Amino acid sequence: MSVDFAPLRKILELEHKKGYTDSAVIGGLDKFLNKWAVKSMGAITDPQSQKQFHRLRLVNSNYTSLSREQRTEWVNEVLGFLSEVEHPVDKKVEVKPTPRVHRLSSKPGVRGAGTGLSLNSPITVIKGISQNLAAKFGKLGVSTVRDLLYFFPNRHLDYSQRKSISQLTEGKEETIIANVWQAREVRLGGRRSTEAIVGDETGNVRVVWFNNPYLVKQLATNKRVVLSGRVVMFNGRPVFESPEWELAEERELVHTGRLVPLYPLTQGLKPRQVRKLMKGAVDQWAYKMEDCLPPELRERCNLLELPEAISQAHFPEDEEVKDRARVRLAFDELFLLQLGVLSRKRQWQEGQPGSPFAAKTSVLQTLLNSLPFELTVAQQKVLREILADLGKPIPMSRLLQGEVGSGKTVVATAALLMAAANEYQGAFMAPTEILAEQHFTNICHLLSRAGHQEVTEDYLHSYSGLLPRLVTVALLVGDIKEARKQELQQLILEGEIDIVIGTHALIQKGVEFARLGLTVVDEQHRFGVTQRSALRQKGFSPHVLVMTATPIPRTLALTLYGDLDLSVIDELPPGRQVIKTKWLKPRQRESAYAFIHRQVAAGRQAFIICPLVEESEAIQARAAIAEYERLSQEVFSELKLGLLHGRMSAAEKDGVMRRFRSNELNILVSTPVVEVGIDVPNATVMLIESADRFGLSQLHQFRGRVGRGKEQSYCMLLSENPSEISRERLDIIEKVQDGFELAEEDLRLRGPGEFFGTRQSGLPDLRMAKLSDVALLELVRSEAIRLFEKDKTLEKPEHALLAKELARVWTTEAGEMS
Repeated sequence: MSVDFAPLRKILELEHKKGYTDSAVIGGLDKFLNKWAVKSMGAITDPQSQKQFHRLRLVNSNYTSLSREQRTEWVNEVLGFLSEVEHPVDKKVEVKPTPRVHRLSSKPGVRGAGTGLSLNSPITVIKGISQNLAAKFGKLGVSTVRDLLYFFPNRHLDYSQRKSISQLTEGKEETIIANVWQAREVRLGGRRSTEAIVGDETGNVRVVWFNNPYLVKQLATNKRVVLSGRVVMFNGRPVFESPEWELAEERELVHTGRLVPLYPLTQGLKPRQVRKLMKGAVDQWAYKMEDCLPPELRERCNLLELPEAISQAHFPEDEEVKDRARVRLAFDELFLLQLGVLSRKRQWQEGQPGSPFAAKTSVLQTLLNSLPFELTVAQQKVLREILADLGKPIPMSRLLQGEVGSGKTVVATAALLMAAANEYQGAFMAPTEILAEQHFTNICHLLSRAGHQEVTEDYLHSYSGLLPRLVTVALLVGDIKEARKQELQQLILEGEIDIVIGTHALIQKGVEFARLGLTVVDEQHRFGVTQRSALRQKGFSPHVLVMTATPIPRTLALTLYGDLDLSVIDELPPGRQVIKTKWLKPRQRESAYAFIHRQVAAGRQAFIICPLVEESEAIQARAAIAEYERLSQEVFSELKLGLLHGRMSAAEKDGVMRRFRSNELNILVSTPVVEVGIDVPNATVMLIESADRFGLSQLHQFRGRVGRGKEQSYCMLLSENPSEISRERLDIIEKVQDGFELAEEDLRLRGPGEFFGTRQSGLPDLRMAKLSDVALLELVRSEAIRLFEKDKTLEKPEHALLAKELARVWTTEAGEMS
């Protein structure tokens, strides 16, 4: 037989996949069936097959009028006939129709993917991807077939709503199906281009493709085309300018007439080319993806199957299923993240016994009694939680959140003193040298109030009156001279130093501890999982306390730090001043400068934050330098100004900050790199340029740089032309001082990426998950805990695929689990 049944089978399988909605081909199935049947009838010579063919009524199928059940039955009947004629059997043997599930499960990916190939094969196994093209995809982080399936579009253009030519509207993205009446090469703007006239039953329209003369040969007269793109008016008539196009053949549309994906590109990759390759890859490979979620979990949460979700994320049937696909893929990301951090916590706490600290109440009381204030209720609660953890034989793993000025350092000092009282060493790690120095100064100040300073050497102080022996504190930072650094490292190794304060230097190979019992990490979002893990390995299994002043909503904290128990200091000490915050209009700029002049004349200091420039750090630095020079020469010429930006070395930044802290500079002009936690009690004014470009939490962090001393402090927000959402943000920051409330608002208004980088060092990347989707975060966490309680090690057979995927994600994307 010379009849090609493949197009008919493909269309019917697509119709099944689309749920028998008569949407497999543009114009409906009846039209396609009639055309195909007329063309094929004459080629069927076997009388029995001819009789069966006529019985199927393909020429006058009337599919449109059938119910869903009738359509299902009819499609199965046709596919049964196709199986018979494509695979003839002995006529004496009765041929029963193939069961629907088997016939319709032969999805493109299963048939198309060759033997010996896998999802880990290089993308060059995909038809159309050469080594040269693979290198370009490599720049986008795509090297394997799996990478390509997870190379999701940035967004989709909605070309799914068909119009007739008479309904076209200027300025809108429109889709039409029309006949080509004429196509010719023309010169437009001095460049060779293509012009076509196309028409439907309601009229004709002109179409132009600039700088593309090659389409003429493809747009033959009387061909039917689908066009999707923006319509403009020219001489009072609608014109399509460079629309997407494809021939209206009996196959699924890719570039037009649907939700069309727009992918990330790099030099040498074109949108149409990438789309075509992605369609082929998804059709061929998506259905080879194994679904790692247990079926009962998937059903309970009403999630799409993974192959379907991947397919619909790329080439969705409609907005509803596209959103369901995103939810399924986001669920996977967050679920694997959550299982990973829960596993890490279990491995850490169960895999290595901890060092329980005995409660040394008298030592703790000596410290607390020496304070010039009483701990707040929140501080007392958090301290009890930490001391309870320290007394257990499993290592503590706790995140301590607290606003700037809420008293985290006091709590951390108490914990470090408990370690020393139990003959263990404590390590305190800060993100920058200047913050490490600040913590060294503050902790030494607290200890000197509680005891007596006996030894004062470079980077080392010792105190009596706290323990039966001296308590020794050392600072270890990068710019210490090598000889002194080696001396300190030797003292740490010999156990002579109780508390070591430093930066990343503490996780370098040269630093070894005698008995590390507690590590405190400040400003956790500046440190990744890997650094934390490296510090843990310095001791047998030290307790870990992580601190941050960045307010993180509880759900988000539990997602990103599911391996840590959560403590929150949610109240400020009594008498803590409210920083007066005012959003100023552009015309009030001069009065803002005058206010800074008055504050400096009264002996105070000020910060000025330069606008956030998106392009690059280099451009941002240049903009900051220009602003610094303008302010120095034109506005504050009689004052001393300093400049801080991201292109400066750590030593240069530290030098500027030291001069500002010691009041050698009146005003510090800075890009948004101004260090978290920097303590300058004499600074009372924070002026933020282009405040509408920052998130609420970032504005709150800037505001927290002032108000550290006794004098009333002020935060002024300048904004030239804020959008409606920016106005809402500026209204909120004026009224609200609570960082946690602001963080919740930030999530609501603009998502977490602005105030908290979602790409954590050591955590898998999140491509589809929105961390602002609190309902999904909570669902994922509850499901992860539910599964974890049943099968902590994922050893049950039904969790084998999940265990495999968890190992793959955490190994390939995040490094070894710590």
